[in-house]
Amino acid sequence: KTWILNSALMFDAVHVVVSAVRELNRSQEIGVKPLACTSANIWQHGTSLMNYLRMVEYDGLTGRVEFNSKGQRTNYTLRILEKGRRGHREIGVWYSNKTLAMNATTLDINVSESLTNKTLVITTILENPYVMRRANFQELSGAAQYEGFCVDMLHELADILKFRFHIKLVDDGLYGAPEPNGSWTGMVGELINRKADLAVAAFTITAEREKVIDFSKPFMTLGISILYRVHMGRKPGYFSFLDPFSPAVWLFMLLAYLAVSCVLFLAARLSPYEWYNPHPCLRERHNILENQYTLGNSLWFPVGGFMQQGSEIMPRALSTRCVSGVWWAFTLIIISSYTANLAAFLTVQRMEVPIESADDLADQTNIEYGTIHAGSTMTFFQNSRYQTYQRMWNYMHSKQPSVFVKSTEEGIARVLNSKYAFLLESTMNEYHRRLNCNLTQIGGLLDTKGYGIGMPLGSPFRDEITLAILQLQENNRLEILKRKWWEGSKCPKEEDHRAKGLGMENIGGIFVVLICGLIIAVFVAVMEFVWATRRSAEHEEISVCQEMLRELRHAVSCRKPTRSRRRRRHYPIRGGLSLRSVREMRLSNGKLYSGTLCRRIQTLRGAPPPPRGPPPPEEGTPRRGAPRELSEQE
Repeated sequence: KTWILNSALMFDAVHVVVSAVRELNRSQEIGVKPLACTSANIWQHGTSLMNYLRMVEYDGLTGRVEFNSKGQRTNYTLRILEKGRRGHREIGVWYSNKTLAMNATTLDINVSESLTNKTLVITTILENPYVMRRANFQELSGAAQYEGFCVDMLHELADILKFRFHIKLVDDGLYGAPEPNGSWTGMVGELINRKADLAVAAFTITAEREKVIDFSKPFMTLGISILYRVHMGRKPGYFSFLDPFSPAVWLFMLLAYLAVSCVLFLAARLSPYEWYNPHPCLRERHNILENQYTLGNSLWFPVGGFMQQGSEIMPRALSTRCVSGVWWAFTLIIISSYTANLAAFLTVQRMEVPIESADDLADQTNIEYGTIHAGSTMTFFQNSRYQTYQRMWNYMHSKQPSVFVKSTEEGIARVLNSKYAFLLESTMNEYHRRLNCNLTQIGGLLDTKGYGIGMPLGSPFRDEITLAILQLQENNRLEILKRKWWEGSKCPKEEDHRAKGLGMENIGGIFVVLICGLIIAVFVAVMEFVWATRRSAEHEEISVCQEMLRELRHAVSCRKPTRSRRRRRHYPIRGGLSLRSVREMRLSNGKLYSGTLCRRIQTLRGAPPPPRGPPPPEEGTPRRGAPRELSEQE
């Protein structure tokens, strides 16, 4: 008994102090002097008394009593006892020099005789998929009314240990938690009061419960997890190719494009190096400068760079090259980011979950969370010293009883119907997630624990039950039972993550954009055709319909890719080349005329070559593109 050991230690301690005081009194006179509690002075004989205490040696009720120079007890032994069905027996000795000597004998248990033909009362609680009522339970009686993982495990244990059992549901429907008066509720209370022989359910082994009842070795390992509902993001649609960027990013990209076009237009207009003479061989046009960055070209050049297709327009000045370089770098990053995210948005249906861990849950108040009332999970948070779990318990305790539920089914219903996160064991989490595709687990496990079979403290069946459970684990029977009750999933299995071809539901929007672009292009082409034929009909002084028919015959002709150009005004022809055609000749690469072509133009004009330096502008020089009449000398 504990009080006997304490009394023996107290007796030996008093004997040691008395012996030390006697020896001290023989050596010197000990006066009695009152001491004040607030005084900093020490007893003048204290050091001497400590020395005499270390010198005491005698055989007391707790064995040999003696101390070393540090005042620690030495040269004593502790007997190690094991509690069994037939009482305590010594299985080893521990010596004060930290030496352990264990007996070589082993526990001889006959696991087939102690429970043979006995009928055990099993207390349990309805919990899917551990213990459930059959669909036709009203037509049945006894243990046949129930099914589930724990019921099948009971049958396996009964076959090994040759016992019979009767299943009884716990009266209050609780697993068990301590009351303020020291009593226990639920299955723990029934075991303490000897109303049941075993408690077989999703019964968590905790240190607090093991103080009042016994447990077998765990038959299942698990941990606390968070269950929450999810909203499936929209499936990839026709316009999923727009999803890699948010609408705000697309808007800013459009604004960036317009800004670059405007800056490019202004820089090209301000820089003198973007103004050049495309016709240096023509005397009357050698003083006319052109700028390739018109408003239309300024809008087209960034498009070519963004689509990585380039353009026939190339910047000449340093300022326009800076604008072009910055734009190209911008488009490089944008296109790389878009390409990296495009595959995920085309193939993955994303889940929308506002929390990702227990820390996220503790840092917010929009989503409520709770556990089963009077369960091991509630006790875990109540006794935890981890800061996050303490904050979670303070929140749950302040909301009590609104965040606590009476059963797992009630917690699941609350998760599905409101903003509520349910804290429960990972095995139950896994089971219910397989049944309902709108549920998901948040984060990992918050702890590690196990389910065990409970029994009254000092039960003679603990060793037999434990050995039978180990036998079921070695034979893989428990794993087979778990697959039987957990794999009946209603949710589709996760799709294979190997590469698959994209369907029209993924990229159909790109074809829509292509078709719209083609329709717009055809519409613009028709408008250009109508506009051009109207002007041509006015010059030719014919009806618009006649001009359209004539132009259509040339347009749809597939025999030759060329056609003659109709001159609307008559110009002198020299050497088979009109002077107007000479004026309108432009090299495709934008370079200036030179060499043989320039000399040929001068020959056609019958004029000496132009001077090296640019002459002053002549008065009345026509602007580029403005029609003028040629003189007779020309």
